[in-house]
Amino acid sequence: MAGVNWTDSTIEAAGTKVHVSRAGRGRPLLVLHHETGTLDRLPFYDALAAQYDVLVPHHPGYSRSPRPDWMRSVRDIAVVYRGLLSELKVAKPALVGLGFGGWIAAEMAGMAPADLSHLVLVGAMGIKPPQGDILDLAITGYMDYARAGFHDQKVFDKVYGAEPPIDQLEMWDICREMSFRIAWKPYMYSQTLPHLLGSVRVPALVVWGDDDKVVPQSASERYLAALPNAKLEVVKACGHCVDMEQPEALAKLVTTFIGRE
Repeated sequence: MAGVNWTDSTIEAAGTKVHVSRAGRGRPLLVLHHETGTLDRLPFYDALAAQYDVLVPHHPGYSRSPRPDWMRSVRDIAVVYRGLLSELKVAKPALVGLGFGGWIAAEMAGMAPADLSHLVLVGAMGIKPPQGDILDLAITGYMDYARAGFHDQKVFDKVYGAEPPIDQLEMWDICREMSFRIAWKPYMYSQTLPHLLGSVRVPALVVWGDDDKVVPQSASERYLAALPNAKLEVVKACGHCVDMEQPEALAKLVTTFIGRE
């Protein structure tokens, strides 16, 4: 998007180096990316940066952030990000979590429920679906796994290329290995998280693609039950990666929900 100027920096939080991209002005908004990592720039990020002060950290061990050998849980990342916000002196941000990033956002919300303004969870992992199972990276090739995130394979081709470059394939493999380190047993959910969300009384928006093949939509029911002030929006003709497949629709949902100061 024209007029959006991103800056990239490496910030140390909780003794861990985190790559952070930042753009925009206004209310702070932290966007937490998928378990497949993130591209440096996405139209969804640009759309949010047109209205907010957007921070996109790369999770430790994913994309451009180095891997901390000690890290063993998703809650560890949530603690690191709480430290990151403290280092940057960012108070009461809105949290937008995408897939695996939704799990991290939910953990952060449960840790400090008064220190956020809004919570948006998009196809969020972190809770065991009552029906169906979260797609298993261990038995799905990383190319097939990435493609499973899209309802329309032509959109995948547009985002990543019909034949993604070698460095992208390597990055997916690195991200997969990190996911196994921190989210293996139980796979991609926490047994305790649903019990820790009751104090999160800020407005919460739960978003799901109607053709999510990665996280069954039934998981949304448990998030709605766990969060006292949550509502659901379903995006039609869309898979798990709503941010990449329907960026304009998701940006509109988010900006309408969060509003402006």
